[in-house]
Amino acid sequence: MAADPGAVLLVFSTLPDAAAAGALARTLVEARLAACVSLLPPCSSVYRWQGRLEEAREVPILIKTTAARYAELEAAIRAEHPYELPEIVAVPVQRGLPAYLEWVAVETAPSTRPSP
Repeated sequence: MAADPGAVLLVFSTLPDAAAAGALARTLVEARLAACVSLLPPCSSVYRWQGRLEEAREVPILIKTTAARYAELEAAIRAEHPYELPEIVAVPVQRGLPAYLEWVAVETAPSTRPSP
């Protein structure tokens, strides 16, 4: 079965530190809402929040998932994220290595194992 490239999403978010980013990454992968979450090196962000110019060190993350799992993924990020308004931006994957895209689809498929 070949994965539809348009069904795979790359979701961006940022967290305040590596510990929070790692915890969220593990939660998403364990729940099969993401096939993989890549934690990037810290960056500096400049933004306006509640009328004030802000600067912060943040840890960007790249989440690989499918469109079918997006709503649950977004809900999980919102539930676990420490920010009042977390960055959650999803971009459809237009092209990619077919075997990798298939792996994302398989790893994010809801579990069919019976509950104990």
